[in-house]
Amino acid sequence: MVDMDWKRKMVSSDLPTNSPKLSSKLHVTIPSPFKIPVSSPISCSAPALCSAYELYLRLPELRKLCSSRDFPLWTNEPILKPALQALEISFRLILSVCSDTRPYINHREWNRRLDSLVTNQIQILAAICEEEEEGESAVPVSDGRSSLSLLPQLATWRKSESIGKKILCTIDNEMRRCKYTLGLGEQNIAGKPNLRYDSICRPNEIHSLKDNPYADHIDNQENQTLYILHQILESWIYVSGNLLNRIVSSIEEGKFGKASSDVYLLERIWKLLTEIEDLHILMDPEDFLKLKKQLQIKSTGKNDAFCFRSKGLVEMMKKSKDLRQKVPAVLEVEVDPTGGPRLQEAAMKLYANKRECDKIHLLQGMQAVESAAKSFFFSYKQLVAAMMGSAETNATASQEACDSLSQIFMEPTYFPSLDAAKTFLGEFWSHLG
Repeated sequence: MVDMDWKRKMVSSDLPTNSPKLSSKLHVTIPSPFKIPVSSPISCSAPALCSAYELYLRLPELRKLCSSRDFPLWTNEPILKPALQALEISFRLILSVCSDTRPYINHREWNRRLDSLVTNQIQILAAICEEEEEGESAVPVSDGRSSLSLLPQLATWRKSESIGKKILCTIDNEMRRCKYTLGLGEQNIAGKPNLRYDSICRPNEIHSLKDNPYADHIDNQENQTLYILHQILESWIYVSGNLLNRIVSSIEEGKFGKASSDVYLLERIWKLLTEIEDLHILMDPEDFLKLKKQLQIKSTGKNDAFCFRSKGLVEMMKKSKDLRQKVPAVLEVEVDPTGGPRLQEAAMKLYANKRECDKIHLLQGMQAVESAAKSFFFSYKQLVAAMMGSAETNATASQEACDSLSQIFMEPTYFPSLDAAKTFLGEFWSHLG
């Protein structure tokens, strides 16, 4: 039980003066997740497994393309370039699925899911473009359209014409609030300038990575699907890494509104990663399990779930969790070395005063990121069971009380001070009636 003197510690002037009389002391039980462990349960798989994963996806080459700076004065390039490349790889996935001649594939559901996947990516891209800083003059635009992207081909090929044209309409609709458009063949009735898509995205170089010398000998259509899905996933993981760095810099510079916008973009990327992983459920069960054997994918112990072979994903999770270290900077108070409720009280005052909305939005966004990240790993655990059987998820526990996937989404809140502040405020208002 925690005993708190509200007359002394709460900003009473910000609360209704006609509220029913309260006891001078309010007794609240803090939820059990109030104390958090120092170490994180997430870590990479064995180095050999991580290396095999990177070679399979040709990640060193993909990262080189993502990290290239062709327009060094353009501040959005480190984030927008890999996002555009992820979109272009998604067009290749559509082409692959539409070219699949297996009679037992659920093409109808694939088309629906791919439409949703591309739409969500375009929405995030549009949000990134909308946040372009005022006076940004280094954005590479022109009057020309892309001649290298796969999208114009998708919009004219009979098997993909419907989804291709739908994507063009989506680009027109989602980019309407931006100063420019993507230049992929959309109508662009407003006559806005086009991004120099081919120079930024480098579609030819992106599609040169479609062949995998380490697994091309495998005769299984799902091999190409798995390969493309994870290249899209890794591209967005790269986006998130740069976005997290920008969030931290914005907080340190006191640009809380900018950090708030970016942290909500990060939440949407976590949800997008979940959507990408969920596409595995449309793969044929027997063909997928055969591919699992062909690629020698198996779990041998703790932290050996396939997702832990992605160093980028593990780093993204750790950095998302480390956002909690920026809470004192947002609240502009130092952590009490004696363990007192200094942060909690500052958060309560912030919520009650409502004078610094950007800070409130930022803190809410941080907690939204935590929820989306934990949801990703929860969903991934269920997906593994659905695709490979529950024995596969149990194998990762390997003499541990709880496997690493479960530990992540069962871990206590990353923001105990914010959690406690809301608990106290909730109890306070519940006593007013």
